[in-house]
Amino acid sequence: MLDIIDGRVLGALIEKQLATPDIYPLSLNALCLACNQSTAREPVMTLSSHDVEESLARLKERKFARFVHPSHGRSVTKYRQVCDESLELEAGELAVVGLLLLRGPQTSGELRTRSERIHGFDSVGAVETVLAALAERSEPLVLRLERAAGQKEARWRQLLADESVTVPGESPSAPSRGSALAALEERVETLESRIARLEAALAELL
Repeated sequence: MLDIIDGRVLGALIEKQLATPDIYPLSLNALCLACNQSTAREPVMTLSSHDVEESLARLKERKFARFVHPSHGRSVTKYRQVCDESLELEAGELAVVGLLLLRGPQTSGELRTRSERIHGFDSVGAVETVLAALAERSEPLVLRLERAAGQKEARWRQLLADESVTVPGESPSAPSRGSALAALEERVETLESRIARLEAALAELL
C-alpha cells in the first residue's frame, strides 16, 4: 500500500491528466500546487517540493509514475501517472480511483457528481458498475464500507494508499481516516468551515 502522500500525488496526477490534458504532464511546481489545493481535497495538505519529489521517486519505482525529461526546448522535467497502464484501468475506473485518492471515502452519488470534469458517467448506476468491477478484482482496488449511523448511503474507499497517517499540513489531532465515521466527521467540519467563510464574506458585502 502507498502512503497517504503518495496517494495525494498520484490522485493529483490522475485528476490533472483527465481535467486539463492541455497542460499535462505536470512540472514539479504545478504538481505541488495540485496536491495542496484547498478545494476538492480531503484532507487539505501542505506538501513541500521535497515531499512531492520523494513521493514521485517511490511512485516511479512502483511503476505508477513516469518522468518526462527535458527535450526539444523544454526546460524542466515533467511528471505523469502510468498506474492506468500498470493496473489496466479503463477511463471510468481511473476517474473513480483518482477521486477516492483525493477526497477519501465517498458514496456513488458523490462520485458521479464530482467526476463531471474528468469523466462523464451517465448515471449513479454506471458508477456503481465501475466500483463493483474494482472491488471484484483478484486484488481489489476499492472497498465498500459499512454504513455508519446517520448515513443514508454506504461509502467506498480506495485500497491503493493509506488514509490514516498524519501528514504535513494536517492537524496531529485529526481523527483517523481508516473508518467511514471519521471521514463523515471530517466532511462535516470542512463544510462548516466553508459556510463560516461564506458568511463572513457575505457580511462584508452587506
